Parts: sequence; C-alpha cells; structure tokens
Amino acid sequence: MHFCLVSRFYINLVQNVMVMGLVYADIQLINGEDIALVNRNIIGEDEVKSMWINMLVDTGSYMLAINESIQEQMQFPIVEKRKAQLADGSIVECDVVSHVELKFKNRRTMCNAMVLPGDNEPLLGAIPLEDMDVLIHPQRQELIVNPEHPYFAQMKMK
Repeated sequence: MHFCLVSRFYINLVQNVMVMGLVYADIQLINGEDIALVNRNIIGEDEVKSMWINMLVDTGSYMLAINESIQEQMQFPIVEKRKAQLADGSIVECDVVSHVELKFKNRRTMCNAMVLPGDNEPLLGAIPLEDMDVLIHPQRQELIVNPEHPYFAQMKMK
C-alpha cells in the first residue's frame, strides 16, 4: 500500500485503485485580542470569544481561511485587504484579520486569516499546520500531532 499527498486530498494506491478523501479537524478559534484584554484586566475570562470549527485541512492553501459568519461572531481585528484565488479560479478581495489563536490537541499558534465571502468552507492552510507541527495521517484520514515531536512543536530554523 502506498500513499501520497496531493493538495488537500490523500490518495490511497491499492491495486491501481485510487481512493481520495478530504481531511477535517476540530480546531478551536480564540480571539487573541480578547486574551490581551484579559491580561490587562479590562474584560473577564468569560468574555473571551472562542468557538470550535470543523475545518478542512488544505495543504494547498497557504493561510487560515474563515468565512464572514465566523468573523461576525469572533470579531477579529481587520488589518488589510488582499486578493485570493479560490478553488474555482475566481479572484476575490478579502479582509485579512489578525490575532487569531488556533488550538489543536496540545498545539497552538497565532496567525492571520483571510475572510472568505459568505459561508465558504473554513480552511486550515499550510502555514498554521507547519507552525503547530501537525501532519495528515492518510490511512486514518485525520490530522495528527507530529509523532516525532509528540510533546511540543518543533520548528526548523535553517
């Protein structure tokens, strides 16, 4: 049995039959700006905005992408606008938000996110995946903590 990773799909090559699937993961989003306000005793811990999202793990996407509905609830600060090419090839202008804290199992990262229009599917892209040192396990169709570094994320600095 052989596996290879192609963008957001895994391919299982068994007797020349390819079975493709999507990988999703439960990710906690936290408003990092709210955490800063808690640290300055401006708001209480119970006022920190957070939510769990079942996200498509998309290694073909660079950044984290959320949709307008998530942004309305989480109220991340908008820092700029950028153009993004969607899977269908269309180019749209999106807000970029900051102070997005992600948690997955014993990993966390802080990153920016593109805000996709409407109710587009949220995407967990390559940059936050690398920063959290997590991998796609193709046989189990799931996101896992890097087994070579099970207790903490390890980064290459060269």
